[in-house]
Amino acid sequence: MTSGIAEPRPAPRAPTLAGNMALGFTQIVLWGGSFFLMAVVADPIVGSTGWPQGMVVSALSLAILVSGLCSPWVGRRIRRHGGRPVLIAGTLTLALGQVGLALAPNLPAFLLAWVVIGFGMAGALYDPLFAAIGQTYGAAARSAMTQIAIASGFAITLCWPATSFLVDALGWRLTCVVYAALAVVLVVPLFAFALPAGTRTEPSPPAANAAPGKPAAPCRLPGERILAVTFTSAAVIMTAVSVQLLLLLQAKGLTAGTAVALSTLIGPAQVGARILELVFGRRAHPAWALLVSSGCVGLGLLLLAVAPALAWLAIVLYGAGNGMRTVVRGTLPLSLYGQHDYAAVMGRLARMPLLGQAATPLVCGTLSAWFGFDLLLKILLAIATLNILLSLIVARRTLGAQVR
Repeated sequence: MTSGIAEPRPAPRAPTLAGNMALGFTQIVLWGGSFFLMAVVADPIVGSTGWPQGMVVSALSLAILVSGLCSPWVGRRIRRHGGRPVLIAGTLTLALGQVGLALAPNLPAFLLAWVVIGFGMAGALYDPLFAAIGQTYGAAARSAMTQIAIASGFAITLCWPATSFLVDALGWRLTCVVYAALAVVLVVPLFAFALPAGTRTEPSPPAANAAPGKPAAPCRLPGERILAVTFTSAAVIMTAVSVQLLLLLQAKGLTAGTAVALSTLIGPAQVGARILELVFGRRAHPAWALLVSSGCVGLGLLLLAVAPALAWLAIVLYGAGNGMRTVVRGTLPLSLYGQHDYAAVMGRLARMPLLGQAATPLVCGTLSAWFGFDLLLKILLAIATLNILLSLIVARRTLGAQVR
């Protein structure tokens, strides 16, 4: 005979290094088959199909747009059902979209496949993964997030050459199938292995003025909007540099070969910054990491603008700041809003940066074509300055409240 008292749910096991490395590997595969895929396959697609290059390239922006619109909904699902089922569903959705790419007979079907990939990105990349980790482990999640980011830090360095090899050997359609197979055969089991089942938080009690039988609308938490704008400005810079870095370096007088060689410094700089954060930053509030991240990115862009001879240092500083940004966007909201609201907050915080990222390639391409790369670099510097100012405001409010 039962007592009628609910049994307490067992606490999830602590995050392990093996599990975090496995989760980092999932991000390499998933980013390589989505966000980083277009940079390699765009030209082969246009060459084999004759579809307009602008439409082919804009498909990635379409996927990012869909991902941004879905992110708040995904965050609520993680909060209600836990991270494992949502991330597995997101991975399978992404794989379905990749198969759709491989089978696409025409441009509309190709674009529809990228819409499906966008749904998968919303449920399987860094933001939902960090939401799941933070909701599961609470304060212990910070080191786990950093270890995941370290493990996945060479995603571009690994994925672009691997994708290029696959395209040369198999063609772009079978390359998409390979990424889909990796998602199903490797990523899904790794999520099942590394993420505890059934970890969720109970919904908040309804507001006093909520109508009976209706859930209260999700409310913005203090400082959430300014944090969203801060993350958006950083995400726009990251996307613009990812798309335009080689051309910006060449506009500053570097040869194409030198530009490519220097761009390879980003990966090691990202990983190095994340290792330093893991070793030395675990006792510091994440607001300090936010300041370091925005300052390094801004200084890197300034050096590129005024001292092209120091382009190597500019890229190292930018890479370090961007590497820190990936960790901060997971750890800072957790420290500000706590474990209970974390998954829902992460979903809301992801929307504005993703929408900004969706628009960035088109805007940057237009600005560089009409006004040149010098003006584009000045605009990026202005955005970096805004990001530093916003970061100072966030840090002042956060650290000031901590002192009080």
